[in-house]
Amino acid sequence: MLTRRALFPPPPSFPSFVYYFFPLFIPSWSISPHVNHGRSLLPSSAHRFRRDVNLFHFLLLRCVGKGAFGKVRVVQHKQTRELYALKYINKSKCVKMKAVANIIQERRLLEEIDHPFVVNMRYAFQDDENCFFVLDLMLGGDLRFHLERLGCLSEEAVRFYVAEISSALAYLHDHKIIHRDLKPDNILLDEHGHAHITDFNIAVHYSDRRLLTGVAGSMAYMAPEILAKRGYTYTIDWWSLGVCAYELIFGRRPFRGRTNSDLTHSISKDTLRFPEDAESKCSRTGIQALRALLDRDLTRRLGCKPYGEGFEEVRNHPWFQTIDWDTLDNKEQTPPFVPDSKKANFDASHELEELLLEDNPLKAKQRKTQDINNLSVEMRQMEEQFTSYDFKKMQRRSYYPQNNPQIVSTITATSSTGPSSSRPVTPMTIGNDGTQDGFAHNRKSEQEDMAESRVEMTNMSSEKGH
Repeated sequence: MLTRRALFPPPPSFPSFVYYFFPLFIPSWSISPHVNHGRSLLPSSAHRFRRDVNLFHFLLLRCVGKGAFGKVRVVQHKQTRELYALKYINKSKCVKMKAVANIIQERRLLEEIDHPFVVNMRYAFQDDENCFFVLDLMLGGDLRFHLERLGCLSEEAVRFYVAEISSALAYLHDHKIIHRDLKPDNILLDEHGHAHITDFNIAVHYSDRRLLTGVAGSMAYMAPEILAKRGYTYTIDWWSLGVCAYELIFGRRPFRGRTNSDLTHSISKDTLRFPEDAESKCSRTGIQALRALLDRDLTRRLGCKPYGEGFEEVRNHPWFQTIDWDTLDNKEQTPPFVPDSKKANFDASHELEELLLEDNPLKAKQRKTQDINNLSVEMRQMEEQFTSYDFKKMQRRSYYPQNNPQIVSTITATSSTGPSSSRPVTPMTIGNDGTQDGFAHNRKSEQEDMAESRVEMTNMSSEKGH
């Protein structure tokens, strides 16, 4: 008797961890002897894909992440056979957690940007239950995963990641976008070892004429100017990059505290110190770069010179002497660390939870006919503003009124070889104590003695309304 694997063998390009679980995710209807639904996988059904993108266009594979009200799983486009990461967010939970504005803001920001070192959005759509982001697939895992597995990373690897992320930050800042939540969890590696920024849930446009004041991000990575509440712009991302680089090299963060108050004081006042064995792990120019990124004086902080000179300053820093900046964005340089393609570089427990505990597993459903006027204000907002996007059919554009022209790039010819987060990136609201952790981590990473809360104050919504 033919097995599901024999009927539907995955293509040779499938990573081994996807291949292993592939038979588990072939829908039962696709092998039904009574209904020839299997045709939907064949090129002859191309007419099906002329309609707006929807979940029927994708084959659902492994679940690789879980958040407060959303999940991430690997999917394959049935027509192109490309692999992507599908992030889906439950609408009802989104409304309950007052995160509708965040989801719409993230959707709009991702349509605007397309960069080699960003986890780019390729499709967006919704059904009656969920909003969907289809993103570049990142099979190498996030830097938090590798940091906790290895304890620390080599200076060579960290320098390479910082260079790639610096390129992405310069691009975002050119588009007047601040990420606001840069940390190892939100830096993903593709299967070749290149670094990419993900999770734009609390990213926001900024204006040189109006400082932002909302306290948003993960506290351990927040710049002192955020905590001072005197206003900030793009400079905070360079501070966060410095914290990431320090943590990756030395296996600990530069500023710590047992409570939010202690951590705030440490970030704002404590002298930057290095471990006793720092020189055995990091060169003098590397320590100089860390000091420059973690300088509280914005006029001296690396990357913060205005009018685009900040990134040029980064490029010219002695620590990056070995980086060929002219070929970096083309991914022509060989990364110093290549993830093991034979292993799943993420927490495999999400898959077991999906198989054993999920009482409402994801599946494609036809949309119901409904009167939009009968929906709640929040549901109607999502219905109207979380619009479909298809990178093969549409041009990227900016919804930010100060960006002119509105069309910011042409159609991307092909998707990236790899995609999204090994853990979902879902929006948060403030807890009763004013803080909120962004994800249900199974790993600790100094959480016993560190206050690493992901905070989003209520006045943030006004910033997103530019």
